[in-house]
Amino acid sequence: MTDTITIKHHADLVDRMADTLGVDLEEKILEGLLDPCTLSDAVLRCTGCSDTEGCELWLNANRGVGASAAPIMCRNATMFEFLSKGKPV
Repeated sequence: MTDTITIKHHADLVDRMADTLGVDLEEKILEGLLDPCTLSDAVLRCTGCSDTEGCELWLNANRGVGASAAPIMCRNATMFEFLSKGKPV
């Protein structure tokens, strides 16, 4: 079982990734493009990442400047791509 600290850390990474990509997760939920359960699944998928350090380095490098796509190692890249294009996931 994944502990609470790990879940919170990866929830933060998912949120930071969304912010970096210009995806407002709350807005996407309100628009009906993202189900809250799907967002929870994204956080759990993130906990299985084998390159959390690389993700954090990427996020820090793109802080304030943004990015058009998630890095290749992101397990939620497809979700973010769909949401950024206004497509449901």
